[in-house]
This record gives sequence, C-alpha cells and structure tokens, in this order.
Amino acid sequence: METIDRFDLQIMRTLQREGRLSNAALAERVGLSASACSRRLDRLEASGAIRGYHAKLSNRTLGHTITVIVNIGLSGQTERQLAEFEAAAKGCPNVLVCFLMSGEYDYLLRVAARDLEDYERIHKTYLSSFPHVVRINSSFALREVLDRTTVGIDPNL
Repeated sequence: METIDRFDLQIMRTLQREGRLSNAALAERVGLSASACSRRLDRLEASGAIRGYHAKLSNRTLGHTITVIVNIGLSGQTERQLAEFEAAAKGCPNVLVCFLMSGEYDYLLRVAARDLEDYERIHKTYLSSFPHVVRINSSFALREVLDRTTVGIDPNL
C-alpha cells in the first residue's frame, strides 16, 4: 500500500469507534469530500489496512458464560502439522481466537463455552481430536477486565 497519511489515519480512527457511519458522515468528520473519502476507504479496504466491519456480540447474551484460555502443544512444527492444526481450529465454532506462539506451547486459543459441561464437550469433541495435539492446558477466566476493539493509532504518524 502507498503511504498512509493523516486523512487515512483519521478515517481508520473514526471507523474503529463508529463503524456504522455513512460515507457522507465519515467524509464530514475527516474533512474530505464524499468521493475522496470513498476512494480512500476503498484503497484502505483493498490493501488490508481495514480488515472488515462487524457487530461485537455479547458471548454472555448468546449463552456462552465461560471463557477458557487454552494452551496447546503439538508433536511437531512442520508446515504440514501447523496447517492441519490450524484448519481444525478454524473448524471449531467455539474457538474465538487462535495464535501460533513461541515458548512452551505452540498455540494459544480463546474458547467460548456455555458452562463446564459444554467445555468438556468442546474438549472431547474438538480440542483433543485436533491433529498432532499432545498437550492441552486450560485456564478458566474468572472475569473479563478489558476487551478492546480499537488499537491505538499514533497521532504523530
């Protein structure tokens, strides 16, 4: 992507907070014409700087009252093993986040479950049957303190 300028940064800052703004309202907020704002927005989306738009739903409202942080160790880290594990993780609807890690474990997952029995089902049905898994360490979140949907954008960029 070309260099990101102050207008691009302002568009991204504004959309992080208010993703449902119309193009006209966004253009007004950042001080551009609607057509210029639309062109910039298209470019930011095409480049991957803006990765999508979504509503942030409440897991609790949907009946998922437990958040589990799961560390997974694999039997190896070949490209094939990693790809097979990642495909399996993507296929589990309860896995909200999956990171390839450095350190003691190979992957860190954030899993949503209705209750302990539901997590046991997820563990048996999905996690323990994922390819190449040799270790699973589960930690149950007691309380969510922070779940940011925005990232800080340096005002000096």
